[in-house]
Amino acid sequence: MQKRNLPLLENVEIVSAGAEGKAIARVNNKVIFVPFVVPGDVVDIQIKKKKKSFEEGVAVRFEKYSDKRIEPLCAHFGLCGGCKWQNMQYEDQLFYKQQQVVDNFSRIGHLDFEKIDKIIPSKKQFYYRNKLEFSFNNRRWLNDVSWDQKNLQNADGLGFHLPGMWDRILDIDYCYLQKEPSNEIRLAIKEYAVANNLSFYDQRAKQGFLRNLVIRNTVDDQWMILMIFGSETKKERENLLDFILEKFPKIASLSYAVNEKTNDIYLDLDFVPYKRDDHVMETMEHLKFRVGPTSFYQTNHGQALILYRIARDFAALTGDEVVYDLYTGTGTIANFVAHQAKKVVGIEYIEDAVKDARINSEINNITNTVFYAGDMAKVLTEDFIAKNSVPDVVITDPPRAGMHEKVIRQMMKAAPRRIVYVSCNPATQARDLALMSDFYEITKIQPVDMFPHTHHVENVTALEKR
Repeated sequence: MQKRNLPLLENVEIVSAGAEGKAIARVNNKVIFVPFVVPGDVVDIQIKKKKKSFEEGVAVRFEKYSDKRIEPLCAHFGLCGGCKWQNMQYEDQLFYKQQQVVDNFSRIGHLDFEKIDKIIPSKKQFYYRNKLEFSFNNRRWLNDVSWDQKNLQNADGLGFHLPGMWDRILDIDYCYLQKEPSNEIRLAIKEYAVANNLSFYDQRAKQGFLRNLVIRNTVDDQWMILMIFGSETKKERENLLDFILEKFPKIASLSYAVNEKTNDIYLDLDFVPYKRDDHVMETMEHLKFRVGPTSFYQTNHGQALILYRIARDFAALTGDEVVYDLYTGTGTIANFVAHQAKKVVGIEYIEDAVKDARINSEINNITNTVFYAGDMAKVLTEDFIAKNSVPDVVITDPPRAGMHEKVIRQMMKAAPRRIVYVSCNPATQARDLALMSDFYEITKIQPVDMFPHTHHVENVTALEKR
């Protein structure tokens, strides 16, 4: 069957910025998602995909450029899926992030609220991340070279996966997300690997020596490197790790793991420290946090401090409260608020994270925290609440998928007088808040920009018992 021709729409104005970093146009009452354009652009759109409720297309010709448009700084813009809004002025990025919260709360949650406070911008628009994850691949993206050509030489790449292309890597020359020596480390490792004929991972064949590289740094300029190998070759591994330490002697933590699974998830791997510590120490206010190879820690340190201060302020603690910190991770928020609470109970799915949370309490001489590991929907029961005391305040910071409905129901039974909901996804947050609306009213909403040049926005909401 011959594939039908998809239409070319001419002279279409881009009217907004929307989900997944794509911009929005509307033609004949149908929404069209278009990447790498800016509201105010007028373009010709080649439709690539038609659905019942929306269409997807690409801009093939510009009739007019928007006054919101700027020249992107990164040479990889347009291919890399990371900073899709880098061609939009930062003030306009903030506007559309704020609007995203408004739309989700109004249209998804149908929530009653008086106002949403103005989004807090990131102090840094570049070099704001303290962690980047890269992949080795023997199929780097080449714009004008077919993979069928037999004379293709050196297709090895180290960078980010291309959006929607699981077996291709965009080889990164320079990334503006993490400060130096992040780029220097990545490029030196790649140069060494190519010079020494080390095999880059083949996603199709599921084989290869070099698989992933993770680079982390702390606010005090400690650096951690994780090397993840697709197979074990002791001599080649040790030679590479020795090279890294010789080239970058100030590295505080260097660990490695071997991943022979079919997926790139490394949080369940056993990392082995190599001639350095197995962790670095992060600082936030007066607290120290131990960050290991698989520890979760907010990737924009400066904005994380602002986010946690807002959550603590919204909790309005006096020192007499029992606080539950749901999805506590490594106990960052729990330890952050502990000095203003009577007791803090943290619950987290990942057992290793809970171990880190306990260690972080010990490091900071905090004695009024207790942490539990397990499935939130199974842990948070009436017996658990009876054992640990009824919460006066609940702080919840779930993953992007939001909270399990069973957890929300159990929280409603516990009936804390105040809830603080920290979210990285206002859509699922709005859905969850709607389930609480019969029992709680929204008193404060504060968006925070953690990730400039992306559509992502953090949002903190305070709720009071009706």
